[in-house]
Amino acid sequence: MPEFLLELFSEEIPARLQRRAAEALRAEVTKALVERGLAYEGARALVTPRRLALTVAGLPARSPDTREERKGPRVGAPQQAINGFVHAAGLKSITAARVQSDPRGDFYVAVTEKKGAATVDIIAEIIPAIVARFAWAKSMRWGSGGLNWVRPLRSIVATFGADGEAPDIVPFSIDGIKSGTVTYGHRFLAPGPMHVRRFADYQRALEKAYVILDLDRRMEIIAHDAAQLAFARGLTLIEDKSLLEEVAGLVEFPVVLMGAFEERFLSLPEEVIVATIRVNQKCFCMRDGKNGKLASRFILVSNLVAADGGRTIIAGNERVIRARLSDAKFFYDSDLKVPLADRLGKLVDMVFHEKLGTQRARVDRLVALAGDLAPLVNADSTEARRAALLAKADLTTGMVGEFPELQGVMGRHYAEAQGERAAVSNAIEMHYKPAGPSDAVPTDPVAIAVALADKLDMLAGFWAIDEKPTGSKDPYALRRAALGVIRIALDNLLTLPLAGAFARARIGHRANAPIPFDDEGAFDATAIRTFDRKFLDDLLAFFHERLTVSLREAGARHDLVSAVIGPNSDDLLEITRRVEALANFLGAEDGANLLAGYHRAVNILRDEEKKEESSFKGDIDTSLLAEPEEHSLATAVTLAHESVAAAIGVNDFARALSELAALRPPVDRFFDKVLVNAPDPATRTNRLNLLAHLRDCMHLVADFSKVEG
Repeated sequence: MPEFLLELFSEEIPARLQRRAAEALRAEVTKALVERGLAYEGARALVTPRRLALTVAGLPARSPDTREERKGPRVGAPQQAINGFVHAAGLKSITAARVQSDPRGDFYVAVTEKKGAATVDIIAEIIPAIVARFAWAKSMRWGSGGLNWVRPLRSIVATFGADGEAPDIVPFSIDGIKSGTVTYGHRFLAPGPMHVRRFADYQRALEKAYVILDLDRRMEIIAHDAAQLAFARGLTLIEDKSLLEEVAGLVEFPVVLMGAFEERFLSLPEEVIVATIRVNQKCFCMRDGKNGKLASRFILVSNLVAADGGRTIIAGNERVIRARLSDAKFFYDSDLKVPLADRLGKLVDMVFHEKLGTQRARVDRLVALAGDLAPLVNADSTEARRAALLAKADLTTGMVGEFPELQGVMGRHYAEAQGERAAVSNAIEMHYKPAGPSDAVPTDPVAIAVALADKLDMLAGFWAIDEKPTGSKDPYALRRAALGVIRIALDNLLTLPLAGAFARARIGHRANAPIPFDDEGAFDATAIRTFDRKFLDDLLAFFHERLTVSLREAGARHDLVSAVIGPNSDDLLEITRRVEALANFLGAEDGANLLAGYHRAVNILRDEEKKEESSFKGDIDTSLLAEPEEHSLATAVTLAHESVAAAIGVNDFARALSELAALRPPVDRFFDKVLVNAPDPATRTNRLNLLAHLRDCMHLVADFSKVEG
């Protein structure tokens, strides 16, 4: 089958854009081919700093002929309808349509037949259109051309042909650049032009010209060679997947080298050294293989095979890193001279959000909120308030100004050096966490209190000003903040009343608002209900969505999560435990059979309530219980209702399910022996009321109507 080869050769494509661009090109081209009737066997996109390449295998030589029938109005329909049909079908007049009969009468039918087109012609049409509309995160224009592309486009390879045949050039032009068979090798090692025809020849020619076309292969080469160099020195490489991909996107032919810096710089915090070398020079750091301490060596990746074995390249990188580490040491030493507490005044000049005030105002809110949350997480209130007070102080330091990703980390180092308690220093760093699904979760009580305060203040603030996430847009990372609260609560097995926490956080954004606490310091449920109900309900629903996503990703059944979560469910840990317990209950025979009985009862009730246009909520009249199975079920439901309600009242969900399990035998016997829709209206109504009581009893535990099966 024929194969299509495309290469878009340009100046250097930013590393962070490469993988996404390759996938987008593959998706756009294959979609356009399929839309034009061209099926294919496989497609592969590859990328280097200077080229986007695509190969599509198994394409036919032509698209298939098509025949389409379009049914129109009846014969004799109003002229306006006929004219509309003629226009929509692309006919010259209604006489070009065919008349077709069916049982309802005669109708006009337009038949459109299209001959297939040569695949070369189709490709020549779609590629310029795709390139013209290609969505780069950032693009540019150059010279007098009109094309927007990530960097100036220099040449285009486009060929199509079958095995054993010389492929044809797919003829088209983009911004004055004609497609052809010419590509170029490595910018420095083999810059001359090369003629290529098929993908296999193209890939081999590039490798001979010092170009590794596959991004993943370049990553593998770098990782392997770096590990080997480190091992030879008794060192281990610090893994950094994002840096590895970035570096692989900077070179077409990776050459891995090792450099060193003065050991005197090892007195700096290792995060500072790693950030300096990583951010400024895109180099990897290493540890001593024996003691795990940071080593005074680094790995760099060159795009050259140097005649001197890379000594000049290494020396140049060492000079730059020496200067950068000297700057870092200056920042660090200067920052240490000013206590964190003395930096708080500068936070007045740092705006958190134009509608939510300054960072200093935010710190005041965090201090109050962390202190209030501390008893709920068994933290020392004084330490929680102190940590919250200093949590944002490092934002004013020179080091964080240079490396924003070190906020919190540097605060911990400065706090330790300035004699703060260990719990306070730890909380300053950990209050930002978790920043993602694989990030660590705070476990120390003080850190938990401050981390929760930080995230709840953000959520409450942005909810209060109606800056909520919409669709895929979440500029303030509020979904991440909510998932952070969820992970902190679940990982630390915390009973955290969300409604009260939201209310307390919301109060921080209201001057002189009453605090919903009772005399013993607990959240006052009555005050919470009368607080800002819409605000609380909306934010709670947002958390329910995030928790549902989190539990489903962890393997929980979506229907069980929906069944357990109610509008007022605000204990994350309890919700999770209920989902787990419900899954275990329904996995057992009693649970599965009781669920079947529940669905049978609900279906009967739904049908009868629809007929009667009313619901069955009356009491059970014991005098109308004629059958022993009715008596048995009525007694069991009454007892179960009391015991289940009592168990739920003390959050003993497992016991509540156990009490429900006892209903299984009387439910089974009832449906085996009792006719619900009895001829006597009073008996029928009484039996329907009994089923309604059964349904309501089970709803004390979960909404079983949402459970599948």
